[in-house]
Amino acid sequence: MENQRSAVDGRRDALRVVDGVRLAVRALVYVTLGGVALIAIATVASVLGPALALDLATPAMAAWWTVFTAVVVQGVPFLLLGTLVSAAVEAFVPERVFSRLLPRNPALAVPVAGAAGVVLPGCECASVPVAGSLMRRGVAPAAALAFLLSAPAINPVVLVATSIAFPGQPLMVAGRLVASLAAAVVMGWLWVRFGKEQWLRLPKGRTAPTAPSSGWARLHDFRSGLQHDFLHAGGFLVVGAAAAATFNIVVPRSVLDVFTGSPWLSVLLLAVLAVVLCVCSEADAFVAASLTGFSPTARLAFMVVGPMVDLKLIALQAGTFGRAFALRFSAVTWLVAVTSSVLVGWWLL
Repeated sequence: MENQRSAVDGRRDALRVVDGVRLAVRALVYVTLGGVALIAIATVASVLGPALALDLATPAMAAWWTVFTAVVVQGVPFLLLGTLVSAAVEAFVPERVFSRLLPRNPALAVPVAGAAGVVLPGCECASVPVAGSLMRRGVAPAAALAFLLSAPAINPVVLVATSIAFPGQPLMVAGRLVASLAAAVVMGWLWVRFGKEQWLRLPKGRTAPTAPSSGWARLHDFRSGLQHDFLHAGGFLVVGAAAAATFNIVVPRSVLDVFTGSPWLSVLLLAVLAVVLCVCSEADAFVAASLTGFSPTARLAFMVVGPMVDLKLIALQAGTFGRAFALRFSAVTWLVAVTSSVLVGWWLL
């Protein structure tokens, strides 16, 4: 009788694992197909939308639509990457892994987490859900925030893209690496010293913990996390893209030309433009390289600020960690990133 019961229990466990695999694969397929469909729709809309807008309204509406769809098309693939990583960390990585890799002292964990940003080849859209997942797994908020800021700016894809955009200028690549990592670490230390718990709405787990040995439960957690993070963050990506497109239409280019004659004003101008243009970190180096009328330090500021503070990132942070946190954190991050860019540019460039 005991052997029969064991056999029945074994078959039930096997069926649960199979069901869990089926659910996880189905969720992955749905989210992947949804992301691909969204990219395809946005691409077609970016081609047909301007022509339709010209017929129905004004060229300004056509330009708005083009910028909006470009930001969304750039951000969705990396947002999908970030939600995949976030769901995998949440479901499959035990908390003890982070406790072993990171020092217990938050001040020491910040530079380690900042340097670890080099391993994630994604943009700021991917870093927000990953940072939220790290906090849910017990990582100190200061370390997770340092990772959030450094990952989009110092990963190998971004550094290679920067070297291609600025051929024969290795100091520009080094300047971006040093300034971005320094800003991320400083922000982590500032949170250790001055951050308050009530400012940060820590992300909550979406499912109750289950037995560690239950493969079905882990796959179910992965499916739930993937669906939740992708749909939740995707809405704020759209809000940020709409804000960036609106700025591009409202502010005339003649206003921007006034600032190119002053080195200091040019740095501030490109630092502000980095916030509102929402260029993906893999592509912002090529935009910076095209701004030949600006100083190397101003272009460095554009590349350092953009992956850390832009409209879509502020919207993503507000949806994940709370609006109060996003406003405070983004404002201070902008100041630290600009200061780091100026100091490193004066030193290297």
